[in-house]
Amino acid sequence: MNANGNAFLSRLETTAKDIEELLDRLLSAAPETGEISRPDRILEAMRYASLGGGKRFRPFLVVECAALFDVPRANALMAGAALECVHCYSLVHDDLPAMDNDALRRGQPTVHKAFDEATAILVGDGLLTLAFDILSRQETHPDAAVRIELVKELARASGLGGMVGGQLLDLAAEGRFAPNGPLDLGERGVARLQAMKTGALLLFACTAGGILGSAGPVQRRALERYGSAVGQAFQIADDLLDLEGDPALVGKSIGKDAVAGKATMVGALGVTGAKARLRELVAEAEGALASFGSAAAILVEGAHFVADRHN
Repeated sequence: MNANGNAFLSRLETTAKDIEELLDRLLSAAPETGEISRPDRILEAMRYASLGGGKRFRPFLVVECAALFDVPRANALMAGAALECVHCYSLVHDDLPAMDNDALRRGQPTVHKAFDEATAILVGDGLLTLAFDILSRQETHPDAAVRIELVKELARASGLGGMVGGQLLDLAAEGRFAPNGPLDLGERGVARLQAMKTGALLLFACTAGGILGSAGPVQRRALERYGSAVGQAFQIADDLLDLEGDPALVGKSIGKDAVAGKATMVGALGVTGAKARLRELVAEAEGALASFGSAAAILVEGAHFVADRHN
């Protein structure tokens, strides 16, 4: 591994540690002003869902994109923690029997297995709500207009026209709502589904850095291009891991996509075609950051990490 690769892994680990400590504080037992109490069971389950696991790649993107504009790290970590709450909520709900019906997540029982389905639903609700609480705080940014823009963009990335809509399309592609069985979306349809379900939050992670740093239009477009390419690459790599990955490294069951009839780029392009597209996306991500020069070297390594990951 080259020097940039080692630096990337070190900074990814540091951000993961910082986010873990911040989420631990945000999910403490003491109620915030305006809260009545934090019931033990839901607090325990929310902590179970969000602490002690995950690479924290999305918060890492927020922090590193914000660093391009000299944003204070503490501000970027708050925005990253909000995003991680949304991501963790989505995993809890994705794992439910009505969705993907998974028993393992990050090598341990999923929330509905460790607790129960009702608690898992409430955990997702609680984490989603907490995300916008975090973004609304002055600790995230002193300028209310910046905080409002962050709230708007995360809401749109995670909601009807983003992740939630993408999850619905994912279920529809399995044939959940069609009497004639699974839908054949084709490459373009799969790309749209994945851009919504997975890519939207990764795109927000990158644009949030620009919002925090009051980036200009050209800089924002560069971050959008990078985030879009990384989001697509992340999902293709995930599809390949489900087909070829080691369950012990992945931390969950593999081979479920084909069984469930999920719409994937591997299905649309074949394994060879999907791997070729993955290489193209990494090149696109690198090219998008060219104007930032060496300041974006860690983010370039991030694109390679997405394509080469084993879990």
